[in-house]
Amino acid sequence: MNLLMAHSKSTRRIYLDNAATSWPKPECVYEAVDGYQREIGAPSGRSGSRAAEGANRIVERARKAIADLVGQEDSNRVIFTSSGTDSLNLAIRGIVRPGKHVVTTMCEHNSVLRPLRYLRDHCQVDVSCVSCDQAGFVSPEAILRALQPNTSLVALVHGSNVTGAIQPVNEIGTLVHDRGALFLIDAAQTLGHEPLSLIESHADLIAAPGHKGLLGPLGTGVLILGKNVEQFLEPLRLGGTGTNSESDQQPGELPYRYESGNLNIPGLAGLAAALDFLLEQGVSKLQTHHRQLATKLLEGLEEIPGITIYGPRADQPRTSVVSFTVAGYDPQELAVALEMSAGIECRAGMHCAPRMHESLGTGASGGTVRLSPGWATTLEEIDATLKAIAEIASPTKTRIDSFRPDRKLHG
Repeated sequence: MNLLMAHSKSTRRIYLDNAATSWPKPECVYEAVDGYQREIGAPSGRSGSRAAEGANRIVERARKAIADLVGQEDSNRVIFTSSGTDSLNLAIRGIVRPGKHVVTTMCEHNSVLRPLRYLRDHCQVDVSCVSCDQAGFVSPEAILRALQPNTSLVALVHGSNVTGAIQPVNEIGTLVHDRGALFLIDAAQTLGHEPLSLIESHADLIAAPGHKGLLGPLGTGVLILGKNVEQFLEPLRLGGTGTNSESDQQPGELPYRYESGNLNIPGLAGLAAALDFLLEQGVSKLQTHHRQLATKLLEGLEEIPGITIYGPRADQPRTSVVSFTVAGYDPQELAVALEMSAGIECRAGMHCAPRMHESLGTGASGGTVRLSPGWATTLEEIDATLKAIAEIASPTKTRIDSFRPDRKLHG
């Protein structure tokens, strides 16, 4: 299937908010969700009926595909959750104990920062937050210097949802592993279109949502476990699993130890179909596509007067996430102007990453405008976006009061 022709699009809607959730999904995702709802409808692991067996096969197919994506040989070590945030909470709050120390960075999303803040405020956990450079990269040496004898966890985002910077997780993971701490990778912005190896990164846990780079529906998430990490990871949710029902004790075997309650089988049906699509396309092909889009965006933005770009250059390790500001425009105002004038849907504000904006110096001015192309974005759409930004940023452009939003878009 031709990657750029695998979907149909409205000419008025240019969707550049894939860092929040991917859209459109591959057609097979819509078909799989509808097919499950109409033809199966049964839960997984709760019955021996033919329909329930069909649900089981969907779940196991999705597990196997996720495992294959990161090189995990045991698919039972893939835990399904309700979101990337749910996965990160399980990883962080399931690992870290009172009196322990955690290392994280200024680049993290609030899905990491807020659980750590809670543990610091209420559970006597010490947290060190390592800085980054102006491009958004974290130095492995800085992580190493932050480690302490009681460090139990290092939590690091793989790709920033603000700058697009891809961190050197393999080098950092080696340092963390050699010093006996556990290593958690937040792969929300990379899994599915950037290579990530469980083995090469020495990751003990990889967390990601199903609805971003994995192209599945909302309401799905994964937590991939490395070797023996379950001896440190306590479940946060207890209850029925469909296994060992004669006992009121939580089962110890994987994946059921962490999967109490019914799984979101409609969502996992869509995720399984999305993973089939991704594995058919190949991560390297999707990575190349994202790099082409980022390069075109960055080169075009650099030619527009009054624009400040934040994050790595096109030739540095990065995703297709591009953040920028335009002199004289509030980011929220600019985002509304882009949608009203050209149908361009993007994201403005702090992007749930306040410390990243603190590092960039953009917090006081309301953050940035973020463009995040996806698998279905075309080069023609990037051209149209650059043209619209240039017109709005032009010093001869008459400011239109109606571009000023009456309501703030979510940051």
